[in-house]
Amino acid sequence: MTTILQSTPDNPIPGKPQVGFFDGAGDRKIRYAVFKANAPVTRGTIVLLQGRNESIEKYFETIGDLMAAGFWVATFDWRGQGGSERLLPQLGRGHVEHFADYERDLTIFLEQIVLPDTRLPFSIVAHSMGALVALSLAPMLASRIDRMVLLAPFLGLRGQAIGEHGIVAIATAMRWFGLGSLPVRGDTEGRTPFDNNPLTTDSRRYARNLALIDAHPHLRIGPPTGRWLSESFRVIRRAMRREHLTKIIVPTVILAPTADALVPYLAMEFLASNFRAGHLIPIDGARHELFQEADRYRAQALAAILAFLPEANDEDADPSPRTMEDA
Repeated sequence: MTTILQSTPDNPIPGKPQVGFFDGAGDRKIRYAVFKANAPVTRGTIVLLQGRNESIEKYFETIGDLMAAGFWVATFDWRGQGGSERLLPQLGRGHVEHFADYERDLTIFLEQIVLPDTRLPFSIVAHSMGALVALSLAPMLASRIDRMVLLAPFLGLRGQAIGEHGIVAIATAMRWFGLGSLPVRGDTEGRTPFDNNPLTTDSRRYARNLALIDAHPHLRIGPPTGRWLSESFRVIRRAMRREHLTKIIVPTVILAPTADALVPYLAMEFLASNFRAGHLIPIDGARHELFQEADRYRAQALAAILAFLPEANDEDADPSPRTMEDA
């Protein structure tokens, strides 16, 4: 593990971030970074939550855009990936023992890093697995988070040879038989050609992300384990229930790419239809990774985020961080 943020020639580090580790659930070391906008009047702090198999480095471009719009950005690598502590001796496996550990890590991050060291108001912008964590924890966030944006939230799985139900059955059986730490498919990393990739239509950003992993291979992980899948789908089932969604009062926008080959668009529509605090915005033609997409899609996502999140407050011109008591 290292606190150093890694860069490549076409993926520079924005600004001069504060980088370090905090102790997550079970004292796992979680790497984090806080990026401070230079604007004298800020719009608050965005807590940026990544998807599975991502790292802080993958979001440098987006962090720079949000800083330019007047936001501070606080983010961290989920346990078991990026620059955070791995959970298995086989470092390349995407694993978690309990999905609730992700939620506890986020809670600790908000309490120990975001609250004392950044600027109010606080908003969450979360992609895929990170969006599922935020959705699961959302009933507990009303006193801390003003608004949420969920990009392509991980609510299901499509594009797999045996289908979602088959994958869930296999993952559950692996867990029952004590094989939950094994990957659901082999550990070998096939390099998907750009033309066949399900993530983005933008060849430049796709190549940039591959170059980042080639230069810093310790940032990547491989396929998820049976335990990770079993835990994730258990939480999906709970988070999609109406009794859970009615407890969420944080105003939320769901950005739904209509050409997502990984998460079913119908699942995102279903979420919005049962989520009083949520509003669906389709991004027509976009694939799963909206922040890595072609400009015509990515610009729509950024515009929707910036229009939804709070405007600058002149009272925040004082460059010192504020606390909840100051609000």
